[in-house]
Amino acid sequence: MTTEHRRLALMPYLIFSSRWLQLPLYLGLIVAQAIYVVQFVRELWHLIETSLFNGGIDAKVADQSAETTIMLTVLGLIDVVMISNLLVMVIVGGYETFVSRLRLEGHPDQPEWLSHVNATVLKVKLAMAIIGISSIHLLATFIKAKSLDGETIMWQILLHLTFVASALALAFIDRIMIGQGKAATAH
Repeated sequence: MTTEHRRLALMPYLIFSSRWLQLPLYLGLIVAQAIYVVQFVRELWHLIETSLFNGGIDAKVADQSAETTIMLTVLGLIDVVMISNLLVMVIVGGYETFVSRLRLEGHPDQPEWLSHVNATVLKVKLAMAIIGISSIHLLATFIKAKSLDGETIMWQILLHLTFVASALALAFIDRIMIGQGKAATAH
């Protein structure tokens, strides 16, 4: 045992070490990200195959214009990328914040945001990513509005506004806490 471990009594050491129980969760999220990569490649291949090799998208089959079908497919690809970005933030930021340091200082590929990540910053970044994902879904809903009922559209708008309000509340609470921290430091 190192000197640090010897200084901790058994119970605090056990409690502190329990953070490693999160490792399988982060590894599972990496598997989920790999599944999203497969999904992205499948959707991209379908778009390429349909658009270039099969004479274009048949607007009569899709019940919408070829341009609309392509736009919805591209929005689906963007959605997959944004969810993958969200997964990276949770995996890297969560592991760094709650499990162990990644020791990436000086690495040319270190994410810029990782140097100042903490639980609050991570929550706000996640909320912003969720708003981005929700925006993509809402845009797709507006594009397909003719084929959807008004209640579905209303609920999606309300859900999106709830995400926005939640993100604003998180940012506001964070600002209050930073202000209180500065005031406590000044005394």
